[in-house]
Amino acid sequence: MNDHHDQHSHHGHSQHNDHFEHSNHPSLNQHQSQHSKIHDEKAHNPHAGHTIDGFNQRFWLSLALTIPILLLSPMIHHWTGFGLSFAGYQYLLWLLSSIVFFYGGFPFFAGMKSEVVRRKPGMMTLIAVAIITAYLYSSLVVLGLSGMDMFWELATLIDIMLLGHWLEMKSIMGASRALEALARLMPSEAHKVVADNAVVETPIHMLVPGDKVLVKPGEKIPADGIVIDGVSSVNEAMLTGESQPVSKQASAAVIGGSINGEGSLIVAVQKAGRESFLAQVMSLVQAAQQSKSATQNLADRAAFWLTVIALVSGGITLVTWLSIKEQSIAFALERAVTVMVTACPHALGLAIPLVVSVSTSLAAQSGLLIKNRTAFENARKVQAVVFDKTGTLTLGKFGVTNVLSFTSELTEKEIVLLAASLEAQSEHPIAKGIAAATNERLPVDQFHSITGKGVEGMIGGKRVKVVSPGYLRENQMDVTDGRMNELLNKGQTVVYVLVNDRVAGAIAVEDIVRPEAKTAVAALKAMGIQCMMLTGDNRHVAARVAAEVGLDEYFAEVLPDEKAEKIVQIQSRGYIVAMTGDGVNDAPALARADVGIAIGAGADVAVETADIVLIRSNPLDIVATISLARDTYRKMIQNLVWATGYNIVAIPLAAGVLYQSGIVLSPAVGAILMSVSTVIVAVNAKLLTISR
Repeated sequence: MNDHHDQHSHHGHSQHNDHFEHSNHPSLNQHQSQHSKIHDEKAHNPHAGHTIDGFNQRFWLSLALTIPILLLSPMIHHWTGFGLSFAGYQYLLWLLSSIVFFYGGFPFFAGMKSEVVRRKPGMMTLIAVAIITAYLYSSLVVLGLSGMDMFWELATLIDIMLLGHWLEMKSIMGASRALEALARLMPSEAHKVVADNAVVETPIHMLVPGDKVLVKPGEKIPADGIVIDGVSSVNEAMLTGESQPVSKQASAAVIGGSINGEGSLIVAVQKAGRESFLAQVMSLVQAAQQSKSATQNLADRAAFWLTVIALVSGGITLVTWLSIKEQSIAFALERAVTVMVTACPHALGLAIPLVVSVSTSLAAQSGLLIKNRTAFENARKVQAVVFDKTGTLTLGKFGVTNVLSFTSELTEKEIVLLAASLEAQSEHPIAKGIAAATNERLPVDQFHSITGKGVEGMIGGKRVKVVSPGYLRENQMDVTDGRMNELLNKGQTVVYVLVNDRVAGAIAVEDIVRPEAKTAVAALKAMGIQCMMLTGDNRHVAARVAAEVGLDEYFAEVLPDEKAEKIVQIQSRGYIVAMTGDGVNDAPALARADVGIAIGAGADVAVETADIVLIRSNPLDIVATISLARDTYRKMIQNLVWATGYNIVAIPLAAGVLYQSGIVLSPAVGAILMSVSTVIVAVNAKLLTISR
């Protein structure tokens, strides 16, 4: 019966477990806290060691002190005609500015030290150099140097920079909220069923495989397991992206963290803690968010050179204005400080990491788990998608399409009834398809399987067999009915029903094509991608499926160990290839492809050889993955262009090239321009969406 049927089985391996050490709900939260810290340091290193609350506190205190600093500043008094002036006011001005400088500026000094130690001067170095220059010069003015202090520029600059970093960190943390949401999915306690069906409230970290738990209507399921009693529907949207509640009854698998519907369920725990579906999803998302984007290397180089350009431009600006006799040292310093602040690669440091974080979180919420960041970004360049057939393009479930009776003694309905009664004893996919063809059953005695060929048993005193074509060939049994050729030419799998060793009828079954497969293939072809199929099935079956879903090409009767060779052959044509499959025998091909996509991983999310894991068995998610990869790269490029391009206009303005036209930027205005570019980059990243 399995001559033409290639079976695939899911195979899950724990991956990235060194990142994931929790085994209960509290440690889920601890893991999230660790994730936030690590992600902050990885995604935007200048913030290492600082918190959102820290920037918040420094900002508000500095802002409060800036008000009297402005009132005490002679320049503000000169411009507005309003201010404070009394004997020794300049010393109070210096004291307040010093507090803002040391307390408010501390994160930038720490960041500069880190950058200098790593020999990678960047954003923090520029900010620190700018405020140190302004503070030292202004302090010398207080001590008697001829000139005009820059304390108000210093204070407002620090305020704006603190505000920008505070908002930026909130954006970065917001991009990681998918993990926080996942952590909150788990309940804190479970209703454990013990002896005599008593129910005991038990913390979920104490659950172990084999325990039985009661899940009441509306409650969250506390662990991965199998339903052993009860009927309900379960909302798995937050975990798998499946929008519709999934019906659950005895023997159905359930996922910890999903929400039970209207019925009560008794669930036997299979996986808990770090082995659970939710734990593996969080581990994969964390690893992907922390992984460095290939595009980030370009951003890093651009940030380094922008820093060098800013420092050099600031120096040239200072020297140039000092050489103009009618300008003061204070004016020259102000221009240099403004250049360095405006040119800060702040937005550039955020451009790529925030897009990476947003896209990874967005993908996870939609059931697309990115394991290999580089492979995901390469998915935008995919030119050919190669599908495994069974379980990917088809449901892996067989349905009866035709029934033939070769004897006047039995009707077609009776042929199906005999076969279904026997096949109801078997677990084979084809057997299940035949058994599902009718709800009626006849008593079966002396049932046993014919190894590799079918099943047999006694029904109503007659020996009935359901066998494959191979059994007929071995026993030299011929079927001369002309209707058989038509069935075989359609690519359908045929089994024969024997009664007392005479061929009484035939049943044709076929693997049901997924409803979404044709739509997915059409969408991929519209994107300019070639669609192909690899299958171990015969050419007739392959041709039928290929024609039904609209494939460009197919390869039939391919043995599992030959699938990787086929991928190499396709790559040799110059194609960048994505392979999609769901089974162990697809692993070599998944590894050989440029992008390996495991589809329909279910609860075993950590498929070892795949670059991307799609939780649902939906070919449309392949389209969503490639579309997201393209959109993510587009956002990265947009952010890079904006983060570097605005400097072409901003740096000359900051240097004072339009001074004669009356256009002069202060350090605070330069900081605002730089902050606006950062906000634009952050908002652009947040506008990333996923399409299906």
